[in-house]
Amino acid sequence: MGRVREVGMVCALVALMTLMTLAGCGPAEEQEAQAEVARPVAVLTVATEPLVLTSELPGRIEPVRVAEVRARVAGIVLEKRFEEGADVKAGDLLFQIDPAPLKAAVSRAEGELARAKAALYEAQARVKRYAPLVEIEAVSRQDFDSAMADLSAAQATTRTAQADLETARLNLGYASVKAPISGRIGRALVTEGALVGQGDATLMARIQQLDPVYVDFTQSATDALRLREALKAGNLSAGDSSALSIRVEGTEYESKGSLMFTDVAVDPGTGQVSLRGKFANPDGVLLPGMYVRVQAPQGMDDRATLVPQRAVQRTADGGALVLVVGEDSRAEVRAVKTGVMQGARWQISEGLKGGDQVIVGGLAGLQPGARVAPQQAQDQQVSRQ
Repeated sequence: MGRVREVGMVCALVALMTLMTLAGCGPAEEQEAQAEVARPVAVLTVATEPLVLTSELPGRIEPVRVAEVRARVAGIVLEKRFEEGADVKAGDLLFQIDPAPLKAAVSRAEGELARAKAALYEAQARVKRYAPLVEIEAVSRQDFDSAMADLSAAQATTRTAQADLETARLNLGYASVKAPISGRIGRALVTEGALVGQGDATLMARIQQLDPVYVDFTQSATDALRLREALKAGNLSAGDSSALSIRVEGTEYESKGSLMFTDVAVDPGTGQVSLRGKFANPDGVLLPGMYVRVQAPQGMDDRATLVPQRAVQRTADGGALVLVVGEDSRAEVRAVKTGVMQGARWQISEGLKGGDQVIVGGLAGLQPGARVAPQQAQDQQVSRQ
């Protein structure tokens, strides 16, 4: 009986050790089995597409035309006939200067003209009488020559008087100060009762045409030269280089416009080239002096590679990495070189080729070398990422 009990205890001990061994090995085998399970990920197959390269440049709004409304005659301002900050049309009455002294000047000039015409009539009549008499020597040649000289002087005096009358009438018209251009008028710089035009042309108001408007901005001469070399080498195509867009800082306002010209000289102090764009402004949102960001085309890459921003990871030294589906359907790290951002996508200039499958979804916790089950991402999902 003792022998049987001893054999039973040994068997039980062996069974227990076997059970413990199986228990200790089970989790490791289970983890290894789980590690080999293919993880579903969303992938984007690399393909090329046209990409318009742009640069964001600082700019300022400038009015197309600016007119300074000035007093062209001296006098007292009797009335202001506009609302400050309103839109005015060319020819609208803005100020009324006291016309009384100017009307008196017109009357005086009319009197001088009438006197000159009377003298002219007398000189003409004298010459007309002397003309036949000088032929029969009833009047001396000297008297006739004097009559002709008096006629010429009377004609000159009449023309001078006529010009003085026209000047007086112009000055009377200038008493009604009108808008020289259509646009938005600012605040009045003079008030009723002010003496203007005394010695100089007093500035009374300023009108600015705000539709359309100009946007003046600058670009580095180095960037402009680099673009020209890329176009010459065929790495980029010109595309529509005159199309511009602007964004008002701190708002969602955007507007489309066109490039008018590029300056022919480089500022030696800043190394910048000046450019000017033209933008429609029917609502008057863009105001002179406003700071904007200009999106200026820098050519077109006809075979650009774009991947969602979230697919690109950065290293400590600033390098860019993406995960691609490698051999045996395993995640593989690929070093790439990024170009410009277009919305939520990075341009990849180096490191990817057509047909590569870039992992764009399911990246959380994904390690290089892990087995993956790629699923093609939908275009809408990719654009949101």
